[in-house]
Amino acid sequence: MQKIKAFLRFPQEHFSKPITYRLVKEYNLMINILRAEVAANKAGELIMDIEGSEQDIAKAIDFTAHEGIEFRILKSGITLDEERCVHCGACTSVCPSGALTLRRDDWSLVFAPEKCFACELCVKSCPVRAIAAVMHLNGTVLAG
Repeated sequence: MQKIKAFLRFPQEHFSKPITYRLVKEYNLMINILRAEVAANKAGELIMDIEGSEQDIAKAIDFTAHEGIEFRILKSGITLDEERCVHCGACTSVCPSGALTLRRDDWSLVFAPEKCFACELCVKSCPVRAIAAVMHLNGTVLAG
């Protein structure tokens, strides 16, 4: 089994097509949608975790290309500027994955990147802007 994070951009004409359903049903993939920007009769974007065999993922990527859907494999997450961080804990209260916690003995912030699924709620909650969202495609930073 392989797990990837992917960005999909759907053209407007695919709004009513059940693309994610087909990825699950026809390619045996497990999908967890992390972020969706979809509106009736408009182009849409999804960021999702996709899990399945390497062969099934490759077939699904071919399917999306054939359908005219942009598919990019992402490495994403957040970065924490430890020098800027004041350990206030604002980010921990909004972190749904538990990737950001406060150490109980000294109340310092602890970041566990392996738990982070890049929802970016912490970025918005940080009063000193010590947290930034980053996305990588083949080692190149796409946003941050």
